[in-house]
Amino acid sequence: MEKKTLILGVIGSDCHAVGNKILDYALTEAGFNVINIGVLSPQEDFINAAVETNADAIIVSSLYGHGEIDCRGMRDKCNEAGLDGIFLLVGGNIVVGKQNWEEVYNKFKAMGFDRIYPPGTSLETTINDLREGLGIS
Repeated sequence: MEKKTLILGVIGSDCHAVGNKILDYALTEAGFNVINIGVLSPQEDFINAAVETNADAIIVSSLYGHGEIDCRGMRDKCNEAGLDGIFLLVGGNIVVGKQNWEEVYNKFKAMGFDRIYPPGTSLETTINDLREGLGIS
């Protein structure tokens, strides 16, 4: 079976690299082809990488709290770039301060994200969701 390609990166003005490296390693070990665009990445870098590599999913990480601003309009930009229906995941400290998780989840769901993860989500959860969402048994 051909490996599924994932675009992984840290969005916006965020330079938190440790979690990004851990995700890269874990997803690679789980059998995915990981294209890690690194930190300080604008939406366009995720989208361009996905178009260039014919990616199956985009995983957006944000730890500095501005994910809500950084991710706004991303689904529409994916669709405009021909990535209709690409599996879109986001996780980390994606909003400023302590906000009700259900409200945060609903905001990102409304923005078009397929999976939204709070801080501390296990790697197994992400890997299982990717396998399920991408139809890997």
